[in-house]
Amino acid sequence: MTIELTMLAYAAGLTALLWIPYILARIARLGMVEALTYRRDDEVLSPWAERAKRAHMNALECLVPFAAIVIVAHLAGVSNANTVLATQVYFFARVAHVVLHIAGIPFIRTLAFAVGWLATFALLYQVLMQ
Repeated sequence: MTIELTMLAYAAGLTALLWIPYILARIARLGMVEALTYRRDDEVLSPWAERAKRAHMNALECLVPFAAIVIVAHLAGVSNANTVLATQVYFFARVAHVVLHIAGIPFIRTLAFAVGWLATFALLYQVLMQ
């Protein structure tokens, strides 16, 4: 498996795990039985759990174009030092974004998001220029 596909698998794995923190917070606040029901409109989670949920939604939104571009690159046989670097930067920027988002650190979180977004477009550039 290429490094690019490995980084995609890591990013997908990270995203797949991000529902756990806010569900655990819901269980801690409401108990297991109530947590298994649909969320009420007036239900309030702790601020960090709400941020964890938003970090998860953001990760899902960013993963879709990243995954599509990685797969297109792989199918087109585009793999070089720049594509490897772009996928690695994307993954570590997403890890930083999740941590910073849940911790409630706004400006550096935005920078981490932007770095991941730029890495996605750097990868796209490599694919389109081949």
